[in-house]
Order: sequence, then structure tokens, then C-alpha cells
Amino acid sequence: MESKIDEKYLKQTYFIDTDSELISDIAYELTRDMSDPIEKAKSIFYWTRDKIPYDPYSLSFMKKSYKASNIIRKGRAWCVPKAVVLATLARAVNIPSRLHFADIRNHQITPKLKNEMGTDLFIFHGYTELYLNNKWIKATPAFNIELCQKFGHKTVEFDGINDGMLPKTTLDGKKHIEYISDRGTFADLPLKHIFDVFMKAYMTAGGSLNIFSRSSSGDLG
Repeated sequence: MESKIDEKYLKQTYFIDTDSELISDIAYELTRDMSDPIEKAKSIFYWTRDKIPYDPYSLSFMKKSYKASNIIRKGRAWCVPKAVVLATLARAVNIPSRLHFADIRNHQITPKLKNEMGTDLFIFHGYTELYLNNKWIKATPAFNIELCQKFGHKTVEFDGINDGMLPKTTLDGKKHIEYISDRGTFADLPLKHIFDVFMKAYMTAGGSLNIFSRSSSGDLG
């Protein structure tokens, strides 16, 4: 690992709770027979991708819901908390990590979800970057394999060398994910900022049952 890497990318935080016994136990079980950081990264990526099913309806306004150990305990999550879990497991095995956010358009969004959101634009879509072989590698654990098989989507694969990003097309060639704009990288989860942006963007989106229109508990921190 490059000696100049900022220690903030290995640091424990409220959300990235590497001090959790649950996090330590999972990280150990996934990597105990491995010495190569790339092999460790691959193992924790696939565990995060597939063991925590993607659920866009699992959104919560409680700060504690975005602590990595609590996300794992809940067992279902949308893209941002799944990115937090991957970042946390990486730091638990001494792989520097950070969160990356972008606005994306999902051309294969289900009619139900589009009706509730009022749009197919996902603001602050979250994924993870891992520092491997002296460079940052993008890793997107959002969509689990069962979900992809159900809807005919390509899975995101991760080899620890190339970026693992959401696919542009489905298995049958239909347009799928379009990256619209980049919102940058963060050493920790900017939760309050994300929800401030959500409120402004989605409250006016015109959904019939806007899943982002619930009142905040004031606990986002």
C-alpha cells in the first residue's frame, strides 16, 4: 500500500464501525485464508453484493440505520448503505476505502418504483472505491445476483483490477444504467447532505406515493 495514502480512508467512524464485533467476525471469516489484498477485496465485494439483497423500499431516516453493523443486521438495503458496508469491511481488513456518489438514470426501473419516485433519476447513487495496487478501484455492490437474474440484468463483477460499475445495457441489449453526473468521493457518509438533496429533488418529482416525502425524525446527524 502506498505510504502517502490518507489515514482517513482507514479510519473508524460512526457509520464505518470497524470496531463492531459483527464487522470483525465477518471480515475475518471472509478473508482468513487470504494474504493478497485483491483476493480479500473480491471476497468482501461478492459477500456484500449477494448477502444483502437490494431493496429501494428499505430507506430510513434514522441515523443508526446507516451504521454498517446495523445494515448487516437488517439484511436488506439500497445502494448507499450497501456501499457503506463494503467500505467498512474493506477497512476492517486494512484496505483503504471511500464512498463515491453519482446521479444515474435507471432505464429499467419498475413501474411501481417510478410511480412512487416520480422519476427514473436516482440522486446520490452510492458505490465504493477501494485502494488496491496504488490506485482507486470502483466497486458497485448494489444489485444482488438474484435480482439481476429475475429481471434479466447483467451482474457487476469485480476483479480488484478494473472498475466494477453498473452496466449500460441489460442481457438482451436494452438500455439500463446511464451515469448523469458525478457528486464526488467522501471518506465518510455525508448522510444529512444526501437527505437534504433528496428532499429538494424528490419532493417535487410528482410521484403518487413519494417514498422520499416522509418527515425526517431529525436524527440524521
